[in-house]
Amino acid sequence: MTENAAPDATATEQVALAYFEALADLDLEAAVALWEPGGREHVHGQVDTVAPEGVRTFLGGIFASFPDFRFTVEGTTTQDDRCAVRWSATATFAGPAPFQGVEPTGASITIEGIDQVTVRDGRIVANEAYLDGATLMRQLGVLPPDGSKTQTRMTAAFNTKTRIARKLGGGDVEDVADGVWLLRGGVPGRTMNVYFVRDTEASEGVVQFDAGVHSMVNDVRRAGVALGGINRVVLGHGHPDHRGTAPYVDAHVFCHPAEKADAEGDGGMHYFHYDALNPVGKLLLPRLLPQWDGGPVQIAGTVNEGDPIAADFRVVHLPGHAPGLIGLYRESDGVALVSDCFYTLDPQTGLKGKARVPHVAFNLDTEQAKASIAKLAALSPTAAWAGHADPLLGDVRGTLEQVAAGA
Repeated sequence: MTENAAPDATATEQVALAYFEALADLDLEAAVALWEPGGREHVHGQVDTVAPEGVRTFLGGIFASFPDFRFTVEGTTTQDDRCAVRWSATATFAGPAPFQGVEPTGASITIEGIDQVTVRDGRIVANEAYLDGATLMRQLGVLPPDGSKTQTRMTAAFNTKTRIARKLGGGDVEDVADGVWLLRGGVPGRTMNVYFVRDTEASEGVVQFDAGVHSMVNDVRRAGVALGGINRVVLGHGHPDHRGTAPYVDAHVFCHPAEKADAEGDGGMHYFHYDALNPVGKLLLPRLLPQWDGGPVQIAGTVNEGDPIAADFRVVHLPGHAPGLIGLYRESDGVALVSDCFYTLDPQTGLKGKARVPHVAFNLDTEQAKASIAKLAALSPTAAWAGHADPLLGDVRGTLEQVAAGA
């Protein structure tokens, strides 16, 4: 059997150059004719479409905004079926059509870019294009000139907004136990807790336990990088205020088998009972939960009772508030990270307070939740760090036993 011959690099480059010649001539139909139907045109940051009509619409829009657009090929690098074309272009934003919603200004532009054109059987099947969009927008007048007073003021305003967002969304991590860090975030009151545990199974990095709310995404990423990288995420449970960052962290996500369906689905909201809330809670929480939620999470695997996680922690199944709610317990020092096994705040007001059973409005089974609090108490933890607000310290076992008994 004869193996397929490698694509002809010379033929690939000829097609790529013919394409850019058609663009330089503003010959829309000649350019489109070089595409294989269904071929993907992806200009990063601008368009992701398919030939022929998507390419015709995209290129036609450019020519309608910049009627004197001129391409110059500065160089090519070709291997097999791919040709990287480095180009420069000049144009006048004369219209009559707007560009990305911006009305023609008459501005002159000079830009550079690289297209990676893939050719098969003499037709373009894909193009990955890159250009400096920020420079283009400065030349069009959408963004202020680099180094200008206007840019300086915009940068200062942006930094102020970032600092405010960090104060409201999440601050710096706190060192709360050996190899354990806490990031507080969320509005109101930064009462959403995300934990990071040193990953003793890897050379560096951490395991993230619980995922907080969506507004904490950037802070979680920042904290993860500072701690050596997030190797995996373990959900304490899948409620909207505990999975918020999970879809946006570049790491596999794990949970208890009983929680998988809800983590990948509606976050358990199908068993929430908003009618059990006070009038303020009924008004606010049905609106806040969707804002906190990061959406369904793809679960890569599951963890069960007794499984080791990191830094000598093991999984403890604590169902009731959610079917697959878990905590992490370390016997060597009695530290427990327990998600929403118990509350130390009132979810209707956001006010911190004594330890209590999770609110019935959000529990799958409140009696089972009490039994799980008793199960946690029997471990005699020295510190129990909750999913919200403050930890339980001091006489942890005695306090938990009282909570479980309803005292």
